[in-house]
Amino acid sequence: MTAPHERQELENVALVTGRERDLAVSHWLLAAAGDRDVARADWKTQGVALLALGGIFAAVRMPGDLVRAAARAEGEEGVDAFLRRALEGGPVCRARHSDWYYALVPGSTEWRRPPSSQAFPGLDCLGRDCYLGVPAVDRTEPVGHAYWCSVMGSPGELCDPRLVWAMAQLGQARHRVAETNGGSR
Repeated sequence: MTAPHERQELENVALVTGRERDLAVSHWLLAAAGDRDVARADWKTQGVALLALGGIFAAVRMPGDLVRAAARAEGEEGVDAFLRRALEGGPVCRARHSDWYYALVPGSTEWRRPPSSQAFPGLDCLGRDCYLGVPAVDRTEPVGHAYWCSVMGSPGELCDPRLVWAMAQLGQARHRVAETNGGSR
């Protein structure tokens, strides 16, 4: 039996089901669609909808080799778990056919690297005038063309660009070491 004060605390808690969260996140993401009805239909038929970047969110595109080097993992499950930890649960989706990972960041994010650093090929922040094939929010398993490695916890909850940059730097450093050691990890 629960104590009266515990019962009172439970009564004051608003519970949100996974379905409600998915609907809220979908609705928020659809703000980046040129045509919401088309995007909804694309999610339903193709599992992916084309959304505009640079408004409510941008995306940091990361090559799979870079992410796997940072994670020191090969399998999708291990890499996905690493991403959730490293980016503190921020949303990341993966285009499996092209082996790109996309960390969703605020739309105002400007990607700046120190002039002395050499960028990993393909690492870039995509914003205005770019579009991204974003998977439907229920695509959370590594099947099909695209899925969420780390789901968006609530509408507007995005990755901290500083964490994304730190993870990319870690991946670059580990990739260089692996190359120096003849490809061994």
